[in-house]
Amino acid sequence: MQHSKKAVATGVALLSALALSSCAAGDSTAGTDASADCAPSDGKVTLEFTSWIPGIEDVVAMWNDENPDIQVKVQTGPNGNSGTYQSFFNQIKAGNAPDLGQIEYDALSSFRVQDGVENLAACEDVVAAESEFIPWTWGQVTLGTSDGVYGIPQDSGPMALFYRSDLFEQNGIAIPTTWEEYKEAAVKIRALGGYITNFSTADINQFAGFVWQDGGTWFGNDGDAWTVDLAGDKSAQIADYWQELLDEDLVATVPAWTEEWNNAYNSGEVWTWNSAVWGANSISSGAPDTAGAWSVAPLPQWSAGGAAAGNWGGSSIAVLKGSEHVYEAAKFALWLNTSDEALTALNTSANIYPATTAGLKLPALQEGVEFYGGQKIYDVFAEAAEQVNPDFVWGPTMTQTYADVSDGFQKAVTGQGTLLDALTAAQESTVSTLKSQSIPVAE
Repeated sequence: MQHSKKAVATGVALLSALALSSCAAGDSTAGTDASADCAPSDGKVTLEFTSWIPGIEDVVAMWNDENPDIQVKVQTGPNGNSGTYQSFFNQIKAGNAPDLGQIEYDALSSFRVQDGVENLAACEDVVAAESEFIPWTWGQVTLGTSDGVYGIPQDSGPMALFYRSDLFEQNGIAIPTTWEEYKEAAVKIRALGGYITNFSTADINQFAGFVWQDGGTWFGNDGDAWTVDLAGDKSAQIADYWQELLDEDLVATVPAWTEEWNNAYNSGEVWTWNSAVWGANSISSGAPDTAGAWSVAPLPQWSAGGAAAGNWGGSSIAVLKGSEHVYEAAKFALWLNTSDEALTALNTSANIYPATTAGLKLPALQEGVEFYGGQKIYDVFAEAAEQVNPDFVWGPTMTQTYADVSDGFQKAVTGQGTLLDALTAAQESTVSTLKSQSIPVAE
């Protein structure tokens, strides 16, 4: 979902600082795995739900019309790191949190560590729904545990390669299928005065998506302690690759999500973008003069003939701690994220890319897209969604980690250190932060 691109640019360090500052001595474990009571409530129920999805009110109204005994009152606000997460933590602490809240995958661990979300493992319908979801999205809400379900997957951000098909064809450059070919194309494009892509120092979750594609992981949790591996072999491979492109001036480095960034794509200065499914709208809105000139292909692979994809973005709907209606809240969250009517409405109103296997076959996702020359671009993303490693785990201090990596990447772009130096420093600061807050870290 497009909101995910702002995870670092807005509210930097807000979530981790807020979550950790609220960490009491008794709440400093890796999280609670006790399942919530999932028995139906007596009588009519009114649930409170907070989200930032455009048009969510209309989707909720569909539920309310069909479910008079379980009514949902929805409140909208800014995206998570722009204020909603802060409100959630304040409300949880005060005991007046909404029953349901939208939480991005990379933030869910923070809520679990602070015992801020209910474990839905006792809800039979929730457990039975696992098979309906793309496997890796289910992994995002179980957080690597065998006896916990901390939310219902809502959307996903499988990554692919957006590219200027007209420029590649006019200049006789083959569409790269491997990262080696991608660099070879970068050299040719630079010789023509352009750049193959822009390297963003702010979109650390994009970089994480590259690591994810390569089979790497940054965090792990065995139920007792966290492991942190920001600078492991896979991360080092990705960092060294992009460092070479930076050192050889083969990629642009304009600030992401600015008019300068839009102009770089709209003018043809930058030819490709490795991004998530929601990026289709970012390009069409930021580079309107290039309509019909773009296409989508799978991400380049590290090995010829490979079939691996990364993910960038996505959210869950969680039942927040203290809800007195866990059964009803879980029932609504399942409907919202599995029913054809809700998925269709969410896709129409907010371009939500579903987390269910059936959702990938929505009629709206089977059509050609005019901006992309009529290509059925969502076929590429549907294939990528099935190629994402299900074992990638986010840590409990992601916003702090993102901010530290971003600071180091900004220095690397100006020649002060390297991308790998940034990851190594962020590794140390993340471990230090976890320990300072008495969150167990595996040695």
